Amino acid sequence: MIKAKKSLGQNFLIDRNILEKIASVSPIENKTILEIGPGTGNLTSFILKKNPKKIIVIEKDDDLSKSLKENFKDQVKIINDDILNIDENSLFDEKVTVFGNLPYNISTEILSKWIINLKDNFWFDHLVLMFQKEVADRIISKFNTSTYGRLSILSNWKLYIEKICDIKPDSFSPKPKIDSSLLYFSPKRDYYKIDNPKNLEKITRIFFSHRRKMLKKPFNQIFNGNIDLVDKFNLDLNLRPQNLDFDTYYKLTIEYEKLRS
Repeated sequence: MIKAKKSLGQNFLIDRNILEKIASVSPIENKTILEIGPGTGNLTSFILKKNPKKIIVIEKDDDLSKSLKENFKDQVKIINDDILNIDENSLFDEKVTVFGNLPYNISTEILSKWIINLKDNFWFDHLVLMFQKEVADRIISKFNTSTYGRLSILSNWKLYIEKICDIKPDSFSPKPKIDSSLLYFSPKRDYYKIDNPKNLEKITRIFFSHRRKMLKKPFNQIFNGNIDLVDKFNLDLNLRPQNLDFDTYYKLTIEYEKLRS
């Protein structure tokens, strides 16, 4: 019997009702599926019942990869590697639907990497991903809330996001100490054209490093007190970073790129 490794953030989903719900979130018959961190293959089994075209799984753990190969034979293509080492844009020649019970210790790193590296022709049609509930709440947060921040702004730039459900610790083995949430992501057709997504990361990092301070200090740090921009976007520099909506941060990033070009 394979034991979960704490160092890899492993908690295996065992609740059959939840597994069925996840596998049914999006129609996947005759579609190519990518599953991140399949673990013992519990979700993989439920996905197979939906008759996908093919399933590719990425599993970092050597022992689990070996077990998956023994259990699923040629039903599943197994890549024994770290998802953070893989260039997802060149892995497929068609759009895929992605499922993932992401390791909580690197879940935001995975999502941020995917968004930053996204090309205009999105390599996926949907993402069905599980996060620690606290992280999921930050991802779906709207402005003027305490959980709104850098992750919310980056995630909502190119993606529509919907919470499917919360999942209690009893649904896992071993039981985590926190609740989880299942999120459903789909690509936006229209989004702000930012040349380098790392500039959006930089802008939001500077603003939210002074989360409880007024906008004036980070704005002046980035834009050197540019009054024209204040007037253009009708900015109130006495507000705090969480009071600016998504669009304003995207527009400010585009202006930042113009000033540096």
